[in-house]
Amino acid sequence: MLDNSHTQLPSYRFVVVTLDAHAAGPAARVLGRLQADFPGLHVSIHAAAEWAENPEALAAAKAAINAADIVVANLLFIEEHVLACLPEMQAARARCDAFVGVISDPQIVKLTKMGDLDMMKPATGIAKIMKKLRGGGDKSKPASGEKQMSLLRRLPKILRFIPGKAQDLRAWFLSMQYWLGGSDENIEAMMRFLIARYSSRTEWHGVKAAAPIDYPEVGLYHPDLPNGGITTDARAIRGPANAVGTVGLLLMRSYILAKDTAHYDAVIRAFEERGLRVLPAFAGGLDGRPAIAEYHKGQIDTLVSLTGFSLVGGPAYNDSPAAVGVLADLNVPYMVAHPLEFQTLGQWAASGTGLGPVETTMLVALPEIDGATCPTVFAGRHGAEPCTGCQHQCKVNAASREMAPCFERITSLAEKAARMVRLRRAQNADKRVGIVLFGFPPNAGAV
Repeated sequence: MLDNSHTQLPSYRFVVVTLDAHAAGPAARVLGRLQADFPGLHVSIHAAAEWAENPEALAAAKAAINAADIVVANLLFIEEHVLACLPEMQAARARCDAFVGVISDPQIVKLTKMGDLDMMKPATGIAKIMKKLRGGGDKSKPASGEKQMSLLRRLPKILRFIPGKAQDLRAWFLSMQYWLGGSDENIEAMMRFLIARYSSRTEWHGVKAAAPIDYPEVGLYHPDLPNGGITTDARAIRGPANAVGTVGLLLMRSYILAKDTAHYDAVIRAFEERGLRVLPAFAGGLDGRPAIAEYHKGQIDTLVSLTGFSLVGGPAYNDSPAAVGVLADLNVPYMVAHPLEFQTLGQWAASGTGLGPVETTMLVALPEIDGATCPTVFAGRHGAEPCTGCQHQCKVNAASREMAPCFERITSLAEKAARMVRLRRAQNADKRVGIVLFGFPPNAGAV
């Protein structure tokens, strides 16, 4: 959580409640510039993924919502997260300057109240626009997410010329566009835009906000590349000389735009050290298929997802039949690894049970239904607890909310991926097959 309680000026509180903490970095970096135009501004980012293992984080989120002047709520899909803060959000909606609910459970989105836009009231033309944006058609088409993002970019330009309530609807779409392009510049501009438009402080209404910056919806990332490591040209990623194979990686675009990539960088380095060329691709939205279609099909020996979520649907939903279809067509081994989202590295290392129920379901079971193998933790955030499970000396910084690599697990992941590549490239005559017989109940002759 960011705070500037040292100021003596009257405070104005901008509160973001979301799934994880990747936006905390951009918010911290731009806070000084925001305070120059909005004296006394407080900004806090609250990650619902922290609440189960950290009751203090949930209490802090509730207190912030209760005191908020503007609330932005997004990526809240899990029932436990929604119910944990719904009463506070309902109360905040009734009194705060603006409540912006985007890309979340319908209970959260319906709380949206921005000027004349009130999504609790019976909808007319707004409902049709919303339905079209969400997409109710064939989810098996990889381009559907790209079409929705194209529509999201076009709608504010169209609504700009329609007076009245349409201007607040335009502001809602712009807020979503800012958030999905969550770089430092876009997060800062989103806050400027909402405060200048909806704040009760009339002296702030003249502050200008930059238009959303567009980034590629589908692209590649590598830490050695310029421009934030992003490219759309696979030829820009050369890899090691005499590479023994190519691994396709799936990354979360939001972490790349937020410059929270230490965990991705460590995986890329570990794979390249083993002579593997990597194609680390990302796609906007919650669907990995466009990235696979653009950069991986026919180009890789193994696919490794580092997103931690379902291939189609991410944390919002799971479309396993669609995932199975694209993976069968790709026809290479599919492995998954995930950063810890619901506990810190120290909590995980000290736990007698390892992953919790939500993590086991979302980050292991659902990807396995898609067809994934070898689920592996490869990163997480540090907390007050020491990370005792890693042989490397991690720099523990409880104040930082950025992802940190778990080097011991990344080494294991890289070795497994290298073996998968060698296995796929080996001649059948050189392969050995192991057969496991299921012997349950034990000692009953079942084998």
